[in-house]
Amino acid sequence: MGSISPDNATPTVESAEPSGDQGAQGGSILSDEQLKAVKRVIDNLYAYRQSDGHDPSKVFHRKVNKRALPDYYEVIKEPVALSTLKSKLQNREYQTFAAFVRDCALISHNAQTYNRPEAGAYQDALVIKGVMEKEFQQLSEEKIISAQDAVLPDLGEIPPASPRPVEEEEEEEEEDEEEDEDEEGEDSEEDGGKRKRRHGPRSMAAITKRDGISKDDSQKGADTDLRKKRGRPPRVDTPMEARIKAVLKGIRKFKNDMGQIMIHQFEKLPDKAAMPEYYQEVKEPIAIEIIKRKQKRKKYQSVDHFMRDIDTMFNNAKSYNQDESQIHKDAVLLQTEARTLAEAEKSKPDDEYVMEEGRLPLPNGILHNGELWKVGDWVHIQNPNDVTKPIVAQIYRTWQDSENQKWVNACWYYRPEQTVHQYEKHFYPNEVVKTGQYRDHHIDEVIDRCFVMFCTRYNRGRPRGLPKDKEVYVCDSRYNEEKHKMNKIKTWASCLPDEVRDKDYQMDLFDGAKRTKKVPTPLLHMLKDDAKDTDEMPKPQWGADNAPPIVGAVHKGPRDENVGDESASQQNRS
Repeated sequence: MGSISPDNATPTVESAEPSGDQGAQGGSILSDEQLKAVKRVIDNLYAYRQSDGHDPSKVFHRKVNKRALPDYYEVIKEPVALSTLKSKLQNREYQTFAAFVRDCALISHNAQTYNRPEAGAYQDALVIKGVMEKEFQQLSEEKIISAQDAVLPDLGEIPPASPRPVEEEEEEEEEDEEEDEDEEGEDSEEDGGKRKRRHGPRSMAAITKRDGISKDDSQKGADTDLRKKRGRPPRVDTPMEARIKAVLKGIRKFKNDMGQIMIHQFEKLPDKAAMPEYYQEVKEPIAIEIIKRKQKRKKYQSVDHFMRDIDTMFNNAKSYNQDESQIHKDAVLLQTEARTLAEAEKSKPDDEYVMEEGRLPLPNGILHNGELWKVGDWVHIQNPNDVTKPIVAQIYRTWQDSENQKWVNACWYYRPEQTVHQYEKHFYPNEVVKTGQYRDHHIDEVIDRCFVMFCTRYNRGRPRGLPKDKEVYVCDSRYNEEKHKMNKIKTWASCLPDEVRDKDYQMDLFDGAKRTKKVPTPLLHMLKDDAKDTDEMPKPQWGADNAPPIVGAVHKGPRDENVGDESASQQNRS
């Protein structure tokens, strides 16, 4: 949605005390008390934080950037941000308090209209809406505004979400893969096999093992379809992480007398708008989805640390609900079982948690050639097909095998000339696209550091501390290798390993926004003179197995629907 503030400071609204000449600046007829109330509401929206420290207002600080999401303004006719409210207050543009309430309502309504229900901006909008309603209700009780003005206006029905593009489905599947695999076995058994799900393999090693392909065969590069399968980072858990996952999996087994899986009631927190009283009584609200998010992002230092959140969740349910209620009874039983499971897991020796193929996690990274290589690092990896074009990749896993050899699993980013695309496609100089290829590489194959920046920041500067001789690439699309389609990335964080999604990097800014013009595809010369838009999709030329294609291809078929204006000059898009 909107831009994120560069620091953690909470913005506040400058004083908007009424002057003797109100009419000269818009003619606000709000009382002094109401003007102060408007300021109070805006400040409280900026300052609100959820129990896990998340700031739901961040995406609404400023209006959506037209360059980043040009279609937003085709869908949303009255864009509003918190900065809009601040500006109107300071310029005394609000004639009535109801006009201010309507602008507040537009913030959440616009976000719900444009985004899908599962999107972070949509969820944040619901939280912010609940905060607004609480603030206005308080002002009504204080007799500062009328009860009628305290109610958010009806701005129309939220339209149903349009069918999700295939690539977005793949993105969500990629993010939830590990969690689903942990849970699907139990759920499938409990529900009589109705929820059986099939998932792709997690790494090329798993693909080879599952499909019965020998190492020699794979080295021959005979099966090009195999290479196009979307991999997943291999599971490399420390014993502590494996213990936490075992507890989360174990508590999914229990059902109450009504045959319901007990833990389902604890998956999400209550809706703030529907149950504001819950948040007045419960001081540390937490749910399974928050615990899982913290677990995936390596926030827990021990099983006991994890269990403190589990206990808080069940204690909240017990204190808020009546003793005889079903959810209270379920909380009592599940808390007891969770503690039993945790103690059982803690009593097991670490060697019981050895990963497949004898992997030993190296969570602190790999020290190699005098440098530490860790999850989240952008690297160049040896490309056996072309030594002049090393593989651009990001490290997702680090581990040691049973023979004490050290490995990384990295997500590949293809260069334009390694993809198959429409011949009119334009690219930024130094552009790369995110693939679904997660490949294992011996640490000796890692050559050097590099960096990949999202398109919204690329023109503004370089990552601070990155030596001048290190390559910086720009990315704004995912590449679906099976369908040869490129899809715009909406949220850069979704492209990164869980461990670094909530971490940012500092930049050395350029003196001004650098103009970067997209250029035609480097493969235009490969288009045949007699090419037609009805031709069969061309295929890339493959070489060594553990490497991107030697060269991609171009075609005259239809352009991708969401590629935008390929040839337009691009400035700072943030």
